[in-house]
Amino acid sequence: MVGKMTITTATSTKSGAAAPRKKRVLGLGIESTAHTFSCAIMEKTGYDRGRILSDVRHVYRPDDGEGIHPREASRHHVEHAPGVLAQCLEESKTSVADIDLISYAAGPGLGPCLRVGAVVARSLASFHGIPIYPVNHAIGHIELGKLLTGARNPLVLLVSGGHTMLLAFLDRQWRVFGETLDITLGQLLDQFGRALGLASPCGRVIEEMAQQDRQPGVSPAGRGGNGTSDNYGNGGGDGGGNSGKDARRTARRRQQQQQQQQQQQQQQQQPPPPRYVPLPYTVKGNDVSFSGLLSAAKSAAKSDKYSACFSLQETAFAMIGEAVERALSFTGKRELMVVGGVAANKRLSAMLSDVCRRHSCRFFVVPLKYAGDCGSQICWTGLLESNVKRGAAMSDTFVTQSWRLDTVRVEY
Repeated sequence: MVGKMTITTATSTKSGAAAPRKKRVLGLGIESTAHTFSCAIMEKTGYDRGRILSDVRHVYRPDDGEGIHPREASRHHVEHAPGVLAQCLEESKTSVADIDLISYAAGPGLGPCLRVGAVVARSLASFHGIPIYPVNHAIGHIELGKLLTGARNPLVLLVSGGHTMLLAFLDRQWRVFGETLDITLGQLLDQFGRALGLASPCGRVIEEMAQQDRQPGVSPAGRGGNGTSDNYGNGGGDGGGNSGKDARRTARRRQQQQQQQQQQQQQQQQPPPPRYVPLPYTVKGNDVSFSGLLSAAKSAAKSDKYSACFSLQETAFAMIGEAVERALSFTGKRELMVVGGVAANKRLSAMLSDVCRRHSCRFFVVPLKYAGDCGSQICWTGLLESNVKRGAAMSDTFVTQSWRLDTVRVEY
């Protein structure tokens, strides 16, 4: 059960007279599907144009080696919701009285977390008489990505903790051209990271471990004819006439010995460079499966966690790349856009960029700051929906843990 929550906001005064038409439309978006509670305020400057005025987030951080506990995450959201909302209004230099509509993430996501965002949205909307819009979280990722990147009609790769999908827009709906058959790419990285003792979300740390610049040390035996003994004596025994040469030779040998000792210390401190470990590669048609890859990577990590991180990324991203390449060929799309939390991974972007070059396709990646869950994705989708429909009735402000984006009719 989620505890009691108090939200203090500026009140609005509404008179019976018709208010003059506002030159700008402001929306408030509330995101609470998983570990992030976020509020964002955006201004719509055209039918499909807008700008972000503020986006404030607070992330639930579980203990190392543990995943998200829905009840604990919801308590985190309850505790931080008032502060996040207040800071969002302050940064945008607005008050609730200025807001024209409120949108919230209605799913998919963790039930207890979704309900916190819905309660905040309903409370504000009912008290201030503001239209309210339930928004599909996954469609929010796509719409914000299109706004920020300028992509017009892309093939979309949605990769996050909750989704791994290839999508294209057709007849007012997003159609799935490939997806995961078991766990998502984000879950693969998080579950593997927790096996290493990392705290969720683990993707950034795994990427760093896979890409660490750890040059292999030079073996002391490979120093090209300068093999030396630990016994340098007093300069050899060539007689007093060569004492100066012997002293210089001894100094050089001592300097070489010191350099070799330093290299040996560096080798002890640094693990060997990551190497590729063969792991299961499962692509079925245009769908992928990561569960076998996860099990094998956990086993490989017992002997070398750095190589396991490197191999996990290379294998998983290659599987995604194959599916993307096939989807591009099938759909004939000239744009590829990557959205979702895993879009922040630079190695994934590099591999997909190569795919796009082969297909003469433009490549778009959502900016790093907005790759993860954020209120802006919810706010912007609500603003787009306001172009074609009024807000939802309060009785229809639902939350749905499993709400597939390919069941949503997009009318705007």
